[in-house]
Amino acid sequence: MAELLLGPLLRYVDGSSATFWVEANRPCTAEVRCAGGARGEARTFQVAGHHYALVPVDGLTPGTVSAYEVLLDGAGVWPLPGSAFPPSVVRTPDGQDAVRVTFGSCRWAAPPADEKDPVGPDALDTLARRIAAAPDGERPDVLLLLGDQVYADEVSDATRAWLTARRSLADPPGSQVADYEEYTRLYYESWLDPEVRWLLSTVPSCMIFDDHDVIDDWNTSAAWVCDIRATGWWRERLLSGLMSYWVHQHLGNLSPRELAEDPLYAAVRETPDGTDVLRGFAAQSDADPASVRWSYRRDFGRVRVLMVDTRAARVLAEDERAMLDPGEARWLREQALDAPGSYDHLLIGTSLPWLLPHLVHEAEAWDAALCRGERGTRWARFGEKLRRGADLEHWAAFPASFDALAGLVAEAGSGPDAPATVCVLSGDVHHAYVAEPAWPEGASGPDARVLQLTCSPVHNSIPAYMRLGFRFGWSGVGRAIGRRLARHGNCARPAVSWRRTGGPWFGNQLMTLTLHGRSARLRLEQARAGRRSGAGSGDGRGGARLRTVVESELSS
Repeated sequence: MAELLLGPLLRYVDGSSATFWVEANRPCTAEVRCAGGARGEARTFQVAGHHYALVPVDGLTPGTVSAYEVLLDGAGVWPLPGSAFPPSVVRTPDGQDAVRVTFGSCRWAAPPADEKDPVGPDALDTLARRIAAAPDGERPDVLLLLGDQVYADEVSDATRAWLTARRSLADPPGSQVADYEEYTRLYYESWLDPEVRWLLSTVPSCMIFDDHDVIDDWNTSAAWVCDIRATGWWRERLLSGLMSYWVHQHLGNLSPRELAEDPLYAAVRETPDGTDVLRGFAAQSDADPASVRWSYRRDFGRVRVLMVDTRAARVLAEDERAMLDPGEARWLREQALDAPGSYDHLLIGTSLPWLLPHLVHEAEAWDAALCRGERGTRWARFGEKLRRGADLEHWAAFPASFDALAGLVAEAGSGPDAPATVCVLSGDVHHAYVAEPAWPEGASGPDARVLQLTCSPVHNSIPAYMRLGFRFGWSGVGRAIGRRLARHGNCARPAVSWRRTGGPWFGNQLMTLTLHGRSARLRLEQARAGRRSGAGSGDGRGGARLRTVVESELSS
């Protein structure tokens, strides 16, 4: 009998269709039946001995809420028998209601409910419990998960024990994951969390990777790539990381039309075992990153979301460094400028913040100048060592790309058809803040309100010294030190200046944008432990609540 191993995940939703991702324990036909009669089915495909399906459902009615069930070979497997959660539902938009976009990044899997959580309550767990307690209340229309959905290089104690039983940790990569099977363990650990499993079954999600989905500092520099390719374990790790990301995250980002037109998806489904086909694609992605696009666009009524790959699409040669290769940069520009006047809000999802604390920005630009040889060979060697040790690899470390994004934002946000807001949504840096750019006097600045909205972690931690460092980075003294570094590196002034207008805030947290017409409202919520409340909540996890830290109007 076919059994449900993982999922269902509700991924793509529009006014009349949806897609549902599942993993089964054997080949079978997966079926989704929605209240009201809409249904869809798909045969599983196989990768590395695992069996997956992405089930499209058409014929949904706009503006409705439909409970659904999942069947494998005709037998019901979801909802789970005796589940304490409300039925999973599909909410189809009608284009008139507000759009709620909740986003964040950096999530370690939460430990079992009877174990103490070393980093505090998980914001996704806590959001799930709030929605489950009031299923007809407010909920996100989409979750944007902006990177580090799994940590391939920082595993839990339970996963380390599992790895120890599978192979010797004395051999590289030690207690980090090594192959596709070990990646699947990370997804089981993360997505079988009961609250998160139910949340992802009933709230659509969009995902993009960051470094820890593969390894810390992934694609920091050409020298880094050269060094890691010289190891004996890296190739299998990278190919497995890209393969597992395609299966677990990327496929669900695509619309039914995009899936129908995707030759790789067709090839994997048409062969009895798609492992070699997918492995070949991953190898191509490594050898020629410009030949593969992980970025994608989603439209939610009059809200346009562009999820941008800032890891695999980099150009790393020191004299050509760019956050996005030319094809990727061209794609981003085309999507941002497509059909002006057809959207009221433009959201650019990039795992790495565009606008950073001023000292951090100047340090990254200075380090980039050193690495390309502005101060000679010895400084270049120092700069590469510093870049890796301090993670100096955000947009500021790619100065031409930083300025190009500023120019694109200004162009997309200008003119009679300009949107009300252009927001860059990011994570990565384990705290939250709001920053607002300003264009130089005499320059052509945008009519839209432009904001950098950074929110992380969902469930992780940050050392005290880094908290102090980020606070200091926004200070006047920090800015003065940054200017001295910039002068030492002969760095050009960035295309925009900016100021912090909110934060920094530290904790496990989520931001939500509520967008309706041309109005935009921002809310930051943190997961905070409450009193003990029943069995299994000895660490306070069961009593955790999302507490609003700040709420403000961005446009009206």
